[in-house]
Amino acid sequence: MFEGKAIIFSAPSGSGKTTVVRHLMNKFPNLGFSISATTRKKRNGETDGKDYYFLSRREFEEKIANDEFVEWEQVYEGLYYGTLKREVERLWNQNQHVLFDVDVLGGINLKKYFGERGFAVFVKVPDLRELENRLRLRKTESEESLQKRLDRVRYEIGYEKDFDASLVNDKLDDTFLEAEKMINKFLRQ
Repeated sequence: MFEGKAIIFSAPSGSGKTTVVRHLMNKFPNLGFSISATTRKKRNGETDGKDYYFLSRREFEEKIANDEFVEWEQVYEGLYYGTLKREVERLWNQNQHVLFDVDVLGGINLKKYFGERGFAVFVKVPDLRELENRLRLRKTESEESLQKRLDRVRYEIGYEKDFDASLVNDKLDDTFLEAEKMINKFLRQ
């Protein structure tokens, strides 16, 4: 019988975790991507049910009340992110290990939930100036929003010690290779 595992990649915004996760999805056919739910607005090019499950605040709060989340968090006032239980079950029923791309507190909560079945990786950039440059290059936020995000990054860095492993995203090819080694080792356990 298939014993599904959970592989959790978390990072402060702009650290490159999504790039690493996409690479791993292409490299490991036995991984299934966990689509998170959120109340944030869709960005250009995003698709409901592929990038996120986009929910209204009311819908999200109803799912909280019905205990439909593995984990959830209110990141900012009215802005929720979470992992639906049905999403994990969907992937495990397809004999796939679940690969998560979540924020730092979501990663900690997922690790607690899955215990030994979970492997949590903290992705980081070499320094905060590099992270700020990456966020500015996205051009998706106002200056005020960017400063809020940077304040949150400074806070989230303090949680690195709560993860099973850290991955410095400096040179992308090296980052990819190190991530592959981590996943191979965990899946063989």
